[in-house]
Amino acid sequence: VQLQASGGGMVRAGGSQQLSCAASGGTLSTYAVGWFRQAPGKERELVSGISRSGETTYYPPSVKGRFTISRDNHKGTVLLQMNSLKPEDTAVYYCAARDANFMHLDPYEYTYWGQGTQVTVSS
Repeated sequence: VQLQASGGGMVRAGGSQQLSCAASGGTLSTYAVGWFRQAPGKERELVSGISRSGETTYYPPSVKGRFTISRDNHKGTVLLQMNSLKPEDTAVYYCAARDANFMHLDPYEYTYWGQGTQVTVSS
């Protein structure tokens, strides 16, 4: 399974952006999915996760209330809607999938990774 993340770019603070993750060679509908981000000099962190069924989601305090993850298992895509963006949200964003019911905080628990998409939020 190969993942493709798309939708990054530059946005002003307070703006919105939507990221999309899709799979080739398989379907995302059979995996729990996480969106991670990594800023220069920082560790990769989970900013949103969604269970295989879509019934359970996770957000850390830093993005809760601003980011929304969703999935369309018919289309096999996972979206990350990011609102009220802040300069500290600037990072490379990665989608990742693991063959399990639920997401995990540890990036090493994910088997498949997208190539990453840059999100830059200017003040």
